[in-house]
Amino acid sequence: MLMRNCAGGVVFNGDQVFLLKNEKGEWVLPKGVIRDGELPTEVALRRVKQEAGIDAEIISTAGETCYEFFSISRQCPVCNQITWYIMRALNDEYKINKDEGFTGGGYFPIAEAIRRITYSQDKALVNLSYKKYKELMTATV
Repeated sequence: MLMRNCAGGVVFNGDQVFLLKNEKGEWVLPKGVIRDGELPTEVALRRVKQEAGIDAEIISTAGETCYEFFSISRQCPVCNQITWYIMRALNDEYKINKDEGFTGGGYFPIAEAIRRITYSQDKALVNLSYKKYKELMTATV
């Protein structure tokens, strides 16, 4: 099995979270593979910018998820271990990167986002991250 370390962002803008819709029709969070010499934080911020056009800042760690799939192109099973970061968008702007295979996306209220998200571990990640995000935002006021 091919093991890959990845990093991604749970991006909040007020009481909304950003989701992407991929070419399979799945609602997901922005993420990418960590290459040699890259820091997880750099990858997470870069992928949020690259996939969603969002300028964001990391405010906390969010946790890790892991999932396995069979790669048709590699003809082997792959395990992605993702380190997630809670991020705050610096403005309201976003631009879905269609060249990356995304067909839609945007900011959604938390309850709606959780209904849309395809994978249960991502639903739990967003729910827990939102609680932590609200605590952190309240503490800084």
